[in-house]
Amino acid sequence: MQVHHHPLAGASLGTGRAITSYRFGPPDGPLPKVFIQASLHADELPGMVVAWYLKRRFAELETAGRLSGRVVLVPVANPAGLNQHWFGAQMGRFEMRSGQDFNRRFPELGPELALQLKNGLTDDQAHNTRAIRTALSDALAARQPATELESQRLELMKLACDADLVIDLHCDWEAVAHLYTTPEAWPAIEPLARYLGSEAQLLADVSGGEPFDEACTSAWRYLRGALGDRFPIPMAAKSVTLELRGVRDVSHDMAARDARAIVDYLTHIGMIAGEAPESPPLRHPATPLAGCEYVHAPVSGVILHRREIGETVRAGDVIADVLDPLDDRLVPLVAETEGVLYARHWTRFATAGMLVARIAGKDAAREGDLLVP
Repeated sequence: MQVHHHPLAGASLGTGRAITSYRFGPPDGPLPKVFIQASLHADELPGMVVAWYLKRRFAELETAGRLSGRVVLVPVANPAGLNQHWFGAQMGRFEMRSGQDFNRRFPELGPELALQLKNGLTDDQAHNTRAIRTALSDALAARQPATELESQRLELMKLACDADLVIDLHCDWEAVAHLYTTPEAWPAIEPLARYLGSEAQLLADVSGGEPFDEACTSAWRYLRGALGDRFPIPMAAKSVTLELRGVRDVSHDMAARDARAIVDYLTHIGMIAGEAPESPPLRHPATPLAGCEYVHAPVSGVILHRREIGETVRAGDVIADVLDPLDDRLVPLVAETEGVLYARHWTRFATAGMLVARIAGKDAAREGDLLVP
């Protein structure tokens, strides 16, 4: 195991931070690479514990000579956000200075690389893969971040830009395990959903806002669209965001189980030598992210849930009530979509218009920025 520290641009004098990465497996050679990070939203802690279990397991596998590729692991992907607290409450999703979501606005390099590479690619797909990865690395290295937030985004992208597989560990408010990936990557990711016991598999080529997982693959997609009629360009990077249940689902048992699922999957795809366990049945088929229904509270009041996360609901089902105890009024929240109720807000008091729950529907019905409620 190699330990590396990646300094960030300091937000103020004497406040410098760094991202720490752990590297396992053979250091050189044309080997596949997986990049795994946790807690990019710094207050989402289940993945951080899973990463700790993975770090210990990867060290054992490396010692045993069972790693068939390279692994880069970042257990704390957002040291800047981890330091944000407000009267005892951790505030790790948005940077307090700018208000920006830590998992948005990652750099889109496709157009820049298309201009650079339009005369440098060949009929050799392997050559093109190497050339694109080199260009990605060089483009990220050439950028000069103006803020700590920009610096953090760049350092994470530098670590992931040459990976064949990117796994980003997150969680929701209250939720069952679920994941986000692209339709093209889904056949390769499906065994991971099985090992993890994922209850909802949400697919979109572009969800909006430039989140980290899409930024790791967007350049490849752009180059294929811009130059693919002239040169063979593979989709050489796959990415998946794993939502490891809810913010309070932090325990040894769950983390050990999730880490084992990831190791089983990496064994299944050949990144780890050995025989993987047979994958369990898929809990629910994949559905379009555009098919998700976001259920909002039309009025303010106390939320009284009627259905539990993980349940399949039908259109017309009342999933919760909003109680106004001053006017003796119960306002039902009614599902308009059939699907898995996969996530809901952890708070039990709604302001008017607040997002309360999400349902994974089968039919695409939304457009635009699909991650915005």
